[in-house]
Amino acid sequence: MFLLLLLCQTYVIVLISLSTGMVLSVFVVLLLTVIYELLKVWKITIGKKKQSFITHPSAPVSFSPEPSCFAPVMTCQEGNSALTSSPSEISLAAETTAAAKKSWLLHCLQTAIHILQVTLGYMLMLCVMSYNVWIFLGVIMGSVLGYFLAFPLLKHI
Repeated sequence: MFLLLLLCQTYVIVLISLSTGMVLSVFVVLLLTVIYELLKVWKITIGKKKQSFITHPSAPVSFSPEPSCFAPVMTCQEGNSALTSSPSEISLAAETTAAAKKSWLLHCLQTAIHILQVTLGYMLMLCVMSYNVWIFLGVIMGSVLGYFLAFPLLKHI
């Protein structure tokens, strides 16, 4: 009788530890899938920033003349020429260099996000290929939850 009670108690403890481990595994896989969906949105956001930065590298320079100087450049009343108020080649080169550096940094960040996304995607694929129904449902529910949380953020970008 004592042996049977000990055997039942051991079976219940093993069953509880297995179910706790499975619940924890499903929760971790669900979180990894949500992170995967968030990485997709972050990558799209960085791509949009990079594209807008390439098309508009800096604020447009205003070349509007002074109110008293609406005549052609050579007959300006104050003797100013349009060239004195225009940006120099050095300042334009500095803006171009800063724009290229920022574009390069955005590209490197987008590449790092892509590496994380591909790695996480393959890890989730391996989890699904374990043929465990609960892990599979964790991936599906994580994908649904991640899409539900992340993609409305794209409207605010």
